[in-house]
Amino acid sequence: MKDITEMTGKKKQTVTVRGLTLGGGRTKICVPLVARNRQELDTALESLRGVPFDFAELRADYYEEIGRAEEGREVLERVRGALGERPLLFTYRTAGEGGEGRLSFEGWQELNLWAADTCREGLVDLVDLELFTAGDRAAALTRRVQQAGAKVVGSSHDFGGTPEVPEMVGRLTAMQEAGMDIVKLAVMPRSRLDVGRLLEAAVLMEETYGDRPCVTMSMGKTGGSSRILGSLTGSAFTFASAGRTSAPGQMAAADVRRILDMLEEERT
Repeated sequence: MKDITEMTGKKKQTVTVRGLTLGGGRTKICVPLVARNRQELDTALESLRGVPFDFAELRADYYEEIGRAEEGREVLERVRGALGERPLLFTYRTAGEGGEGRLSFEGWQELNLWAADTCREGLVDLVDLELFTAGDRAAALTRRVQQAGAKVVGSSHDFGGTPEVPEMVGRLTAMQEAGMDIVKLAVMPRSRLDVGRLLEAAVLMEETYGDRPCVTMSMGKTGGSSRILGSLTGSAFTFASAGRTSAPGQMAAADVRRILDMLEEERT
């Protein structure tokens, strides 16, 4: 973790995609699209109607044939048609980070780079890169995604528990140092004190160590409150469902929007 004096007072960056600015303002809502085939995808896209959200995440690790170029492109085109000008985050979550993905490292890397390349066609806007999966190639892989025109959402998940505050801040700053445009951390609480530690790490990033948009969350029912406290912790966005959830503890998008609006009004 960097020394406090290195980061204090550093101007924070924001990320703007399709006119949507992440960081430095109101917490945005990202809705995950979870589907294993075309029929389920159509259902997921239909469920977006009337739902308040700012952008969507395609959980590609659930989709059975996403690795086939022709099938994958058709999926992205269908999603883009439904989203219009809302941004799309492409995520292939590996089993090690709590997802369904079973690809090798080479397959994971190839799929993410393919997704980034579709940015030139107006399909994908952001690509999720897992810090631990990328390992010592994190910075190089980040640059390759960015060179294709997509933004990188760095991510780190801990389903085994909640690390100590320095460890959590260290993971987030490691993603910053790798050049990732947005940094994200999700941990599993075993008690309310764990949720408190996550919030402490989030505030430290917001006030001291962070220089770009940051997203933090404590998962499960116990950590649910962390998903709506973006106005306190500075989280650039939060995940909320329009149907099928992609992680434990996600709330309905309509409920999250109402609560976020109330909290923002209290601040002003």
